[in-house]
Amino acid sequence: MPSSTRALPVLIALATGGFAIGTTEFATMSLLPFIQRGFDLDPSTAGHIISAYALGVVFGAPVITVLAARVARKPLLIVLMAVFALGNTLSALAPSYGWLMVFRFLSGVPHGAYFGLASLVAASVVDPGKRTQAVGYVMLGLTVATVVGVPLATWLGNLAGWRSGYWVIAALALLAATLIAVFAPRDRASSTASPLRELGALARASVWLTLAIGAIGFGGLFAVYTYLTSTLDEVTGMNAYWMPLVLAVFGIGMTLGNIVLPRLADRALMPTAGGLLVWSALSLAVFPLVAHSPVGITIDVFCIGIGGALGTVLQTRLMDVAGDAQNLAAALNHVAFNAANALGPWLAGLALAAGYGLPSTGIVGSALALGGLAIWGVAVTRKAATAT
Repeated sequence: MPSSTRALPVLIALATGGFAIGTTEFATMSLLPFIQRGFDLDPSTAGHIISAYALGVVFGAPVITVLAARVARKPLLIVLMAVFALGNTLSALAPSYGWLMVFRFLSGVPHGAYFGLASLVAASVVDPGKRTQAVGYVMLGLTVATVVGVPLATWLGNLAGWRSGYWVIAALALLAATLIAVFAPRDRASSTASPLRELGALARASVWLTLAIGAIGFGGLFAVYTYLTSTLDEVTGMNAYWMPLVLAVFGIGMTLGNIVLPRLADRALMPTAGGLLVWSALSLAVFPLVAHSPVGITIDVFCIGIGGALGTVLQTRLMDVAGDAQNLAAALNHVAFNAANALGPWLAGLALAAGYGLPSTGIVGSALALGGLAIWGVAVTRKAATAT
């Protein structure tokens, strides 16, 4: 952890918000069977609440960061956590499936803007040479949620009903808002800040290339993760009691990746991004070869999880190429990863529909990682050409 006594409580406060958001995003998938039974829905209809949340992320990230361009980051982070708490409270109280869809959309609206702004605040309280590490610690909240928050919410959902999971998430959001109010540094919006200046990020080719790396390259991880439980059940033949352990191993891989790899990125940002894409392409390509082995697939899932550090690295890259439009560029990173979350499972689903079997999700994922690597190559080549 950073040694600065000023930075540490700030990063913990920001990571707490990330933990709350990560828990609601991933726990909804595990709470889905309880929600399905609660409203007497078929599985495909119940799954629409996940899409509603993702749409909230895609809508909220650019809209909030552009319209709130002249708002200081600290109060905006507190408001975003308050809205997030409200969305989850209303989700817990939802009287019908239709209202739950609306409230899940509302819960997703602060997601991208929060992580974008939190990353910028984190980078501002450490030395310039440790920016990626600071962003990585904020993202630890998200990755730890896959190891701790999701099992907790699932356990509560099984014990006291799915609504209890959302009550806990709302409480975590209020805790995060309180910690941010206490520890985050006071700041003022730039006197030259404006919605038009934020939109200037969209005119930068380097911003679009960075977002494309994430939207394509990160899709490989989701291609496998979405169908991982089904693969463990139908291909590996793993006992249901062991499946949560494999999912936790995935989260541990992401967590370790976000602790270790940002240190390399602070020394060599784009080479680290390229190395992560190569790592992901290889670990995903191995997936079909080990899918029948409980030990092999567990080790490979851990390796795939490490590739999740790509998000942290690209977040810092956006800080470097966004110029004056830092807020919007940082928030769009999470729009890109939600696009990856849609693209990867969709392409993997096409492979399954074509009869290639669950192990083929690894091949689809590897191809997406290589696609991201190709875009990375264009970005690096373009940077070199610009430098000369």
